[in-house]
Amino acid sequence: MAPPFRIKNQLPYSIETIEHTLIPLSDGCNLAAKIWKPKTDDNHPETFPAILEYIPYRKRDVEAWQDSISHPYFAGHGYACLRVDLRGSGESDGVLRDEYLQQEQNDALEVLEWIADQPWCDGNIGMMGISWGGFNSLQIAALQPPELKCIITLCSTDDRYADDVHYMGGCMLGDNLSWASVMFAFNSCPPDPELVGDQWRRMWFDRLRNSGLWLENWLNHQHRDEYWKHGSVCERYEDIQIPVYAISGWADGYSNAVFRLMENLNVPRRGLIGPWSHKYPHLGVPGPAIGFLQDAIRWWDHWLKKQDSGIMDEPMFRVWMQDSVPPSNTYQEKPGRWVAEEKWPSGRNTTRKYWLTDGKLRNADKMPSVPEAIDTLSSPLSVGLFAGKWCSYNAPPDLPNDQREEDGGSLVYESNPTEIPLEIMGAPELDLHFSVDQEVAQLAVRFSDVYPDDRATRVTYGLLNLTHLNSHDQPELLRPGKKYRVKLPLNHIAQQIPVGHRFRISISTSYWPLAWPPPKPVRLTVYEGESCIYLPMRPERAEDQDLRPFDPPEGARPINTKQIKAGHHDWIVKRYLAQDLSMLEVFKDDGIKEIVDINLQMEDRVFERYSYRTADFSSVRGEVKAKRGFKRGEWDVHTTTRTVLRSDETHFLLHAELDAYENDLKVFSQTWNKKIPRDKV
Repeated sequence: MAPPFRIKNQLPYSIETIEHTLIPLSDGCNLAAKIWKPKTDDNHPETFPAILEYIPYRKRDVEAWQDSISHPYFAGHGYACLRVDLRGSGESDGVLRDEYLQQEQNDALEVLEWIADQPWCDGNIGMMGISWGGFNSLQIAALQPPELKCIITLCSTDDRYADDVHYMGGCMLGDNLSWASVMFAFNSCPPDPELVGDQWRRMWFDRLRNSGLWLENWLNHQHRDEYWKHGSVCERYEDIQIPVYAISGWADGYSNAVFRLMENLNVPRRGLIGPWSHKYPHLGVPGPAIGFLQDAIRWWDHWLKKQDSGIMDEPMFRVWMQDSVPPSNTYQEKPGRWVAEEKWPSGRNTTRKYWLTDGKLRNADKMPSVPEAIDTLSSPLSVGLFAGKWCSYNAPPDLPNDQREEDGGSLVYESNPTEIPLEIMGAPELDLHFSVDQEVAQLAVRFSDVYPDDRATRVTYGLLNLTHLNSHDQPELLRPGKKYRVKLPLNHIAQQIPVGHRFRISISTSYWPLAWPPPKPVRLTVYEGESCIYLPMRPERAEDQDLRPFDPPEGARPINTKQIKAGHHDWIVKRYLAQDLSMLEVFKDDGIKEIVDINLQMEDRVFERYSYRTADFSSVRGEVKAKRGFKRGEWDVHTTTRTVLRSDETHFLLHAELDAYENDLKVFSQTWNKKIPRDKV
């Protein structure tokens, strides 16, 4: 099948590839690297800036196809590019015990020094990465290594507690379980014997025995403590003193961070948010994808080669203003247009206020007095079955569906049909006056675009563990019946609401399985006459029509792969009425693929199930099973992992299994059973 981008065969430089080399560290550990660099004449040696991507996702196999598109492309434009596996991953020595450890950052500083000392490097280095590599690009920039001159950070965050895969608004995310299980499987993979030789089995068993159960760690840190502050660059934005290009997508989980980085950094910076999920923009789905690699070259040329590429003459912040679309899990394209701001906050936005009253959103300008009223709700656990993933890794099919499925268990407030088009850019904010009947409670708020035929597309949403009203560091139990006020910002968005459509606020007291529910059902009382929603309205900017268009996606020719066994992706909601049991099942099976050039077959399969029994908050259960396998000739290994998380009113109950097989013979097995107290979650 042809790749979804234009293959660029003719590049300014021919390329030399070093498939595997070791970077020695001061403690005796060696990190494995793959290098692509411009080929030069030995009689006329030339030095180049370098670009580092530093992640745990296996340069040899799992990420090899994606790497082969971008790094040779950069190398062909005059950059030495390195993909380095973290300590304990791929063919690197050691054991990987958690995310973003100080050890990871210390190793990176030594890697940067090593790169700068190589005869082919001119001493100027940029870092780039998506997700984990975007995180550590920011984190390492904050350490101010002299070799690092600029970064491109994609789909990452400045705040590991408030805006990452683990917790949102103090609520534990379902993705905390699924991501832990994915990394559980990654950490169990062996290095490739073709590169490390006979020591592969010793390295493998070291990882199997010592990587640990990361989910236990994350469950033991339910509040914003020092564990999460480490690696959160929002603690000291001023530590970053080099240029930053921050990128995300509206279907990604990390778009809020781009707004914060544009607002709080004090360095040359650019922000870009497209319609994409958790993917590089040249591979972006939902589309349209863009020529990200060409854009990155302009960034690298400006900051690493000191060439005037024109990129810094353009507006600082560029986003995809999304048009209205019907609800669907499976968008291939999101229509819209590019808009831009010279700074953020732009200073140009206006705010519209709408009161929540009697099931309506009433414009404050047209309603001088608001009738006093209250409304109450206790949401069923079914609210959230059609929410999609917190972060869309595989769009489609993990995007939210028609919100009418959710709104029956919610308080709903809806506007009149719009008389003029509205364009929202920024974070809507709900100002809610409320009380609850429990000491621990959760608030989920959704903002939807409602079609004339009543179909409702979720545009954005927000979550808050209400014990975190005053602090994520030191939450406080609620007093049942006491009247409180909260100002809850929803996720940032850029969205048009067309003429004749309505917009809707939906409020629920649970959002399972996107977020883990509170210990008991909660009855929420909303004081309507005092509660309102603020919408950030963006006026049109004539200059948007003159924005430089992005080039179409292109990249280097990818490595030769072959699909040996077809994959299968699906989301299925099941209701067993006789058993009073409901569940969401998620299948992500990539089948079996072969990397032809190295004669290696890979298998990757993940299955997730989230279930509950009606009205029984102690019945919620999440289970994730994963399998990863590698085969070449007589070398045939695979690992299976299973993680189950349950809870009662006072504890999280965690069960995990790890089994490793060589030629279908089980060679390692370990089981964990943990009981972890709930602390206001």
